[in-house]
Amino acid sequence: MDVTAAVDLCRDALVTSLIISGPILGIGLVVGLVISLVQTVTQIQDQTLSIVPKIVAMVGTGVFFAAWLAQRMIEYSQQLFGGT
Repeated sequence: MDVTAAVDLCRDALVTSLIISGPILGIGLVVGLVISLVQTVTQIQDQTLSIVPKIVAMVGTGVFFAAWLAQRMIEYSQQLFGGT
């Protein structure tokens, strides 16, 4: 394996991991911002109030996008091991 192939494999792995984690992290970011705004307006500063909704939203997003995420991982694995 030459250097170009190794760099391409690393790049593809990073891009695939960003694509897979993007929707879940995006929802976590949006929910975190909304909860922070609510906490600021109501002046409630409870740690569990910000963590629990983010966890629930991120798990829900993972369940909702599970088929799509699995398909992306299968395609990457086939590309990696099959060489196509």
